[in-house]
Amino acid sequence: MLVFAGVVLLFKTVRMVPQGYQWTVERFGRYTHTMDPGLHFLIPVIYGVGRKINMMEQVLEVPSQDVITKDNAVVKVDGIVFFQVQDAAKAAYEVATLEIAILNLVMTNIRTAIGSMDLDESLSKRDEINTKVLNAVDAATHPWGLKVNRIELKDIQPPRDLVDSMARQMKAEREKRANILEAEGFRQAAILKAEGEKQSVILEAEGEKEAAFRQAEARERLAQAEAKATEVVSNAIAQGNVQAINYFIAQKYIEAFKSLAEAPNQKFVMMPMESAGIIGSLAGIGELAKEALERQPSRAPATPPLPPRSGG
Repeated sequence: MLVFAGVVLLFKTVRMVPQGYQWTVERFGRYTHTMDPGLHFLIPVIYGVGRKINMMEQVLEVPSQDVITKDNAVVKVDGIVFFQVQDAAKAAYEVATLEIAILNLVMTNIRTAIGSMDLDESLSKRDEINTKVLNAVDAATHPWGLKVNRIELKDIQPPRDLVDSMARQMKAEREKRANILEAEGFRQAAILKAEGEKQSVILEAEGEKEAAFRQAEARERLAQAEAKATEVVSNAIAQGNVQAINYFIAQKYIEAFKSLAEAPNQKFVMMPMESAGIIGSLAGIGELAKEALERQPSRAPATPPLPPRSGG
């Protein structure tokens, strides 16, 4: 019996705290200090180990729960909590059933955060919900000597009928965007086509303007040439040369004959004037040309005359 009592006293005296843990020490049931990892000696009967606190980061699974959103939609939400004890004495003596208290706090704050949002917001703003719940739970657990590092919502499940309705809504929205893009494409194509037609009309008008300008310039120069010819003929008549009149008469005869010959589907040409008149007019033109050549100064022949051929 003495040996057994000695072994028991030895185990009560020598205590070894493992790494990652802290043990609280009580004297007659009252907390005195905390033992860090390592070897420690306690006086039996007077001092004893109170609580063995895990100081490593721990993970708690938040069970799935039904949450009502701001627009009265019921969703199932679950999550995960990462926390770590920083003060073993407070974690041991400030709260009973530490893990249950943490889970209740997290679940309550999740309901509060999601209940203040519409369904669409709760599905799209998960990071905002995580941050809001983390700040609230960390502040509430600080007096317990805890540090809540992260809170993550693992899944938010709306009802099946609501999921189907959302899928139909998304499909309708995509079809709406596709129709808008298609209409925008047709509109842009019509605008570009109208711009092209406008530019074509402008260029065509510019071309017609330039052609009219060229034609007017040609008519002006032709009129100047006619005026010059009329002046020359008038001077010839004034000098007593009546053959100049035959120039205009022969010119009008030739133009009229040309018009008759170039008429469409014209196979025969009936000439109502005498051929002798035209021949006489042409003779007058020849006389005018001869007189013009006589008035010009004589020029040396361009090529030497050919030598006479020897008679053979």
